[in-house]
Amino acid sequence: MKMTGAEIIVRLLEQKGIEKVAGIPGAANLHLYHALKESKIKHVLARHEQGAGFMAQGMARTTGRAGVCFTTSGPGATNLLTAIADAKLDSVPIVAITGQVASAAIGTDAFQEIDTYGLTVPITKHNFLVRKPEELLTIIPEAFHIAESGRPGPVVIDIPKDVQQQSCTFEAWPVFKEPGKGRPVTTNEVREIALRINEADRPVILAGGGVNTEESAALIIKLAETNNIPVTYTMRGIGCISPNHRLSLGMIGMHGTRYANALIEEADLLIALGARFDDRATGVSSNFCQNSEIIHIDIDASEINKIKKADYSLNASAEDVLREIIPFIQVNKREQWIDRFSELKSEMPYVSAPEEGEDIFHPLNIIKSVAHHVPEDSIISTDVGQHQMWVAQVWPFKNPRTFISSSGLGTMGFGVPAAIGAALANPRKKVVCFSGDGSILMNIQELVTMSENNLNITVLVFNNQSLGLVRQHQELFFSKNYMATQFEAKPDFPAIARAFGISGMDLTTSANPLDDLMNALEHPGPVLVNVPINTSEKVLPMVRPGAPNKDMIY
Repeated sequence: MKMTGAEIIVRLLEQKGIEKVAGIPGAANLHLYHALKESKIKHVLARHEQGAGFMAQGMARTTGRAGVCFTTSGPGATNLLTAIADAKLDSVPIVAITGQVASAAIGTDAFQEIDTYGLTVPITKHNFLVRKPEELLTIIPEAFHIAESGRPGPVVIDIPKDVQQQSCTFEAWPVFKEPGKGRPVTTNEVREIALRINEADRPVILAGGGVNTEESAALIIKLAETNNIPVTYTMRGIGCISPNHRLSLGMIGMHGTRYANALIEEADLLIALGARFDDRATGVSSNFCQNSEIIHIDIDASEINKIKKADYSLNASAEDVLREIIPFIQVNKREQWIDRFSELKSEMPYVSAPEEGEDIFHPLNIIKSVAHHVPEDSIISTDVGQHQMWVAQVWPFKNPRTFISSSGLGTMGFGVPAAIGAALANPRKKVVCFSGDGSILMNIQELVTMSENNLNITVLVFNNQSLGLVRQHQELFFSKNYMATQFEAKPDFPAIARAFGISGMDLTTSANPLDDLMNALEHPGPVLVNVPINTSEKVLPMVRPGAPNKDMIY
């Protein structure tokens, strides 16, 4: 067989099963787009390369399979960097294929030349600079294997335009390997963990993003119910257990539940599964679980003992460990420990919103109303800010991979393009995007992409005319010095949405706001709703930055 590098890329993507790719063409990847014309792969034209990267993330986060995006060289590649870094911190498998100037021009400061390989080294799981078209036969399958194996992450393939254009001859197509899941665990290792769990008096499970899959979630619930172990989770772990489950403590950390942060400090054993002990979850790490033994199970060896020293650790797939350990777990009622859990929940109730009749525009009431109206398996994306934390606190997530949000990097502008990616990968599911009047402007141009593809997405803009979460920190910790967080201009977001070709609605002027909101959720296609909220509303409870979790403001 004889093909150009560009043709090889497209054919290999087809063999991998890639059906949709987001991207933007440019001078350095036009050969790739020329080859894509003859493919059944659907190309989704983003309006900004960062948007393309987040669309790939939306596909990956909701399916567990690597999402793909294309960009050209120079500014195309640099615009993508934030989305790549975001994927790295949240362990999201994406494969970014970037065009590069011709091989002979590399290092000459040619038009739109940038060292994509060098720039992406610290923010990728791996990256490649392709020198010859025949290398693609090895590199493309290897890139997907790396992205999806072990702890997932982003991989960048930088391909000079002459490599895309050149032809090579080869005899057979390579075989894509199944993603690696880590080393097998031994019976002795599993028995040791089971012994510690069975002998503990006050155990707590901490579930992170590494166990937020259907298989792992079912195993966590089985373990918890068999041994009566309360379960708390990080933001990346949302969906692994229903917040309404009798053993659910809710979310831990800066904006978690008070009783989760309190009970975990009384535990004598913490079972950390696929969690990395980041600062938003632990507060001051030296004060976190000081009186508890720690079992840490993680597929990434670098995370073990990085922040919290484990008394017993296992570098393996948490799902595999859970599957093997459950037969060794004893039935245990743990009546005193469960009574203590119930006591703390009673003493430290989550301070909810006023009754809907008193304040239908309270953000928590809006979120609860939407949650009651959409299907249980709906996918919820958020941008970053107060709205993100409110959704994390009160949405009744019951299924893994249904909450997609920028956790580690905290990227404003994530919500809309990620929702687009989620809708593209899950055409039969309802997608709701919660944004803020600050975040929505970061990637508002992708409303055009949403319109062109007529996606079943409802975008809710919580509008408090400020950078709400930053303003909250200024109010609480910076003597109410509201510097650069109050918006003087008041964009008409529904009008902007209509200009982009999607329906727009403003609850500010609505006679029946709840009815109009429900109608918007049932609208067959993309719609944006402006939701006015009070500027003074805060996300509570919260932990002061730099303080231990036990010292919550509520």
